[in-house]
Amino acid sequence: MHLEIILYKSNMKEENKKSGHGGRREGAGRPKLMTNKKLYAFYAGEDISKYIDSQKNKSQFIKDCVKIGVNAIYNKEMEPNFSKIGKAYPAENVEGLEIPFFDIGIRAGFPIPLDNDERAESINLLGMLCPNPESCYLIRVEGDSMIDANINDGDIIVVDKSQRNPSEHQVAVCEYEGDYTIKYFKKRGNEGWLIPANPDYPEIRIKEGDRFAIWGVVTYVIHRPD
Repeated sequence: MHLEIILYKSNMKEENKKSGHGGRREGAGRPKLMTNKKLYAFYAGEDISKYIDSQKNKSQFIKDCVKIGVNAIYNKEMEPNFSKIGKAYPAENVEGLEIPFFDIGIRAGFPIPLDNDERAESINLLGMLCPNPESCYLIRVEGDSMIDANINDGDIIVVDKSQRNPSEHQVAVCEYEGDYTIKYFKKRGNEGWLIPANPDYPEIRIKEGDRFAIWGVVTYVIHRPD
């Protein structure tokens, strides 16, 4: 879809102008307007205009869309609020860690000696988990709605926000009505559904007009073995 935007910009600042008709009378003239506001107007195509018209609060909807776009560009300045699913850490802010790596297959049979440093090479663990650190977050999960997807309370998930088209088998971080959640996203006909991996939680139908977006896809899960 093509969106043509024409901006009409007003800084809402009234300048004091000198006039040859005498001094300014107190209370005269137009009232002063706010100095930190700008007015914008734009043309939208047919599909976009219909969707905007379907929103109950068009102005707030447009502002929310702009915030999502600004967040995508300036993610360092406007971090998403993941408080509903856990604590998040941008991968770029996490210090790299190099550990010995043995590139051999381990079988559940006869033991293989792993005490020979000559057989090991150093790898950056964070670099292996986050090949795109500028678009990755590490989130410590709170809650058990995805336990059947092997994501437990307290686990750390690696989320790549450059991936926003998950398959039905990938766990996605989704923004729904201003909150973030981790769920499977599935389409059923023309409807979208958020599917938990725990039968104790309900499925959520994405209705027309709902504020919803795929924020990223879970690429790795880090947790302690049972």
